[in-house]
Amino acid sequence: MSGAPEHGARTAHAGDCGKSPRTSRWRRVAAALALAAAASLANLALWAAFNPPLPAPDVPARLAGLAYNAFQRHGNPLTGRLPTDTEIEADLRQLATLTPRLRTYSAAELPQLPSLAERHGLRLALGVWLDQRTDNNEREIAAAIGAAQQHRSVERVIAGNETQLHGTLTPAELGKVLARLRAVLKVPVSTAEPWHVWLRQPELVQQVDFITVHLLPYWEGVPEDAALDEALVRYRQLRTRFPGKTIVIGEIGWPSGGPSVRAPQWSPELPALSTTAEATPAAQARFVRHLLQLAEGEQLDYYLMEAIDQPWKRATEGKVGAHWGLLDAARRPKFAFNGPLRADPYWHVKAALASTLGFALLPALLLALRSIGWRGRWVLAAAVQGVASLAVMLGLLPLVDYLRPLDLAVMTVLVPSLALLAAVLLTQVVEFAEMHWPEGLRRRAAPRPTAVPPEGTDSTGGERPLLTSLPFVSLHVACRNEPPEQVIATIDSLIALDWPALEILVIDNNTDDPALWRPVQAHVQALQRRGLAERVQFFHLPEWPGYKAGALNFALDQMHACTEWIGVIDADYVVQRDWLRQMAGWFTEPGVAALQSPQAHREYASSALARMMNWEYEGFFRIGMHHRHERNAIIQHGTMTLVRAASLRAAGRWAEDCICEDTELGLRLLARGERVVYVDHVFGAGLVPADFAAYARQRHRWAEGGMQILRRHAGALFALGRSRLTLAQRYHFVAGWLPWLGDAVHLVFSLAAMVWTVGVLLAPNQVGPPIGLFVLPLAVFFAARLLMMPLLYRRLVACSAAERAGAAWAGMALSHAVARGVLAGLSRRVAVFHVTPKGRVGRAPGLLSTWRAVREEAVLLAGLGACMLGVLLQALAHALPWDGARAGWLLVLGLQAVPYVAALGCAWISAATRRQPAPATRDATVSALGSIAPGDD
Repeated sequence: MSGAPEHGARTAHAGDCGKSPRTSRWRRVAAALALAAAASLANLALWAAFNPPLPAPDVPARLAGLAYNAFQRHGNPLTGRLPTDTEIEADLRQLATLTPRLRTYSAAELPQLPSLAERHGLRLALGVWLDQRTDNNEREIAAAIGAAQQHRSVERVIAGNETQLHGTLTPAELGKVLARLRAVLKVPVSTAEPWHVWLRQPELVQQVDFITVHLLPYWEGVPEDAALDEALVRYRQLRTRFPGKTIVIGEIGWPSGGPSVRAPQWSPELPALSTTAEATPAAQARFVRHLLQLAEGEQLDYYLMEAIDQPWKRATEGKVGAHWGLLDAARRPKFAFNGPLRADPYWHVKAALASTLGFALLPALLLALRSIGWRGRWVLAAAVQGVASLAVMLGLLPLVDYLRPLDLAVMTVLVPSLALLAAVLLTQVVEFAEMHWPEGLRRRAAPRPTAVPPEGTDSTGGERPLLTSLPFVSLHVACRNEPPEQVIATIDSLIALDWPALEILVIDNNTDDPALWRPVQAHVQALQRRGLAERVQFFHLPEWPGYKAGALNFALDQMHACTEWIGVIDADYVVQRDWLRQMAGWFTEPGVAALQSPQAHREYASSALARMMNWEYEGFFRIGMHHRHERNAIIQHGTMTLVRAASLRAAGRWAEDCICEDTELGLRLLARGERVVYVDHVFGAGLVPADFAAYARQRHRWAEGGMQILRRHAGALFALGRSRLTLAQRYHFVAGWLPWLGDAVHLVFSLAAMVWTVGVLLAPNQVGPPIGLFVLPLAVFFAARLLMMPLLYRRLVACSAAERAGAAWAGMALSHAVARGVLAGLSRRVAVFHVTPKGRVGRAPGLLSTWRAVREEAVLLAGLGACMLGVLLQALAHALPWDGARAGWLLVLGLQAVPYVAALGCAWISAATRRQPAPATRDATVSALGSIAPGDD
């Protein structure tokens, strides 16, 4: 036997010559640590770049007044969860260091508050909550009168909060309340309304001792950098309109979180600096610090909205209602009154955690993936740091946002889904990093030809029996419901092999139509009459269990006792004459259990869909199989495979309860510690699926069978204890199935997204679009896939840019079929082996059959489209701004719809393409093999 050795035998790298293995190992460890440290520092720098210092004036940390609600993180007046005296007193002790005055909203809700405020030297603008409940209004009025008469801490009473704005009381009803209070109280009395209500109802000014105005430019869509100017304009309008009347700003402030608000109309006095008001921590901090600077010069009497975040307000005001506080719900300051500000006040904590996590993960990956070049290592380092940053941001989300039970329930679904997407992304980055710069790969297997002596002679020219001249090969062709001309072409190509010591067993199982199997039987009988009886045998099994594996196991029982190698060929393949001779040299190595050459296709050029399918398959054999072969972890597939008979017997027969019996056997062979070699040279070519429906059914079967294997071999793949599979082999098998699991997550997420959007449309105050932190990873994942796979194709697959695009489109179109296959395989239901119709049909499938093939994708696409339209119409109807959350949610819905668009597009191409019947004989197709470009040898 002769031939080129397998590239990548373990040899010392040039830089390690003359060094001991221990020295080389420490050099690799040091290099990995250095790169991990550099990546961590780069990540820190990136965090800092996205959080530059923001200018703001330094001001004293002392405010004129604060609006105050005493409810704790999980308190809620709507459900009666009130704060305790201890909690209130702790608040007042802290707030007394910031301001001498507080404004409250209810006198009856917390009747002890005036007494507690008095202990801490705080003065109150005591609120009286008024609404349409007459009994409650009377309790509030009585409590306010009692508190104002008994406690010196009450310096003002504000009866009613925006009752005219919201129409909860008529002007007459409010006037009666104000008159009652002014008649009995010695402290001044007012009511609180926005500026435009006071201008629209000037008679209200005559019923109060002072004007309490709300100036909240955020709600008017004024950007933060113009908000104080706008507020001052409104304040001066009131002062001009009502000279001599004391004006108290009852609420002025800016939220640190929530949706953007679009300005309906600009004040003529102000330039249009922006179209929306953004609620961010930095905007709040800048607003407050500029307010304190302005208030001193203008001598403003104000109450900042508000002292402490109130998460319960999400139920009545949406997300923004929870984020007006100077302190968060844990009573921590949100920002400092001096020094530079940052867009994210917690960025340094997040950056440190993310960089540390990335540093902890990266060295082990770099040491395990020694074949990745320096460029790929930097790509991997960037991906690891990015995933670490996302993990930290998600992990800290409950600490910086006020998540409700509904939000937490959504997170329990979204976070595992995002974790799976992150795992998929990292595995694809590993593949990209190693394969885009493949110079580090050390195991590339070339053909190992052997000389074949003339049939019937030994090396000295003497006569000897056929079976002792070469290892005997038994070739197995399993078919069911196959076009007879395809099977006959396969048989003829196998007979022509230049390997005399072989037999061909054709097993037709469960084909009901005699018109399909009898022509094949007649052809074999004709061959037998020509003296080939011992080389070709045909078996028809009317009812036979075990799918394709059952037919192959039947062949094992029928094959010649001297068989040393077993070959499996699909019934649509035409094989080159020198296949066995070119591969035979590999079996001289005792550790090799199986040989695999790539699937390839012929007669696809005349159909757009066939070209798309062909190049989509090619990516796996030019990229994925090489990546797996580097660590002896290739996928054995069901055609153009050779298995050592002794290894097959030792591993057991083909698994009849698995619809991907080829991959399952390959995994068992690897678990025995044997090798499976991938020789990327085309020795045979078959036909692509007949149409898109067949293409999708085939991928559904592969995904379902993959999940069967995952369940069956979970112990060997995931066990922390003993497993004969190496860690690298386990990685490649699990990583290979992760994208399919990602497709299943895509389906589940699409359904959840539609349900969530219905909630956004029907109950916008209770259900809002998910925050951008959940949108970002989906967009990054999609963008990374769009970037990495075309780059790998451009480098490793010999096709044009249009063909690369077609392959990507075809791959996306299979997402739903894969998802259904994954869910079916994980559900442990009895699988069905669907035979894939191959070849070029005489006419395109009808519209009805095309619709049936993609009806589920069409329904999902329609649902997602309706959701997108609903979000758009809601925004237009209510003049909502295109803030990050709403735009991000539209992006998510659009990304979820892409695979379904791709599926309908492929189905349309399938229905619109008219193709000619496939040639019926080997002579008409064998020339196609010469036009197929082989892989790298």
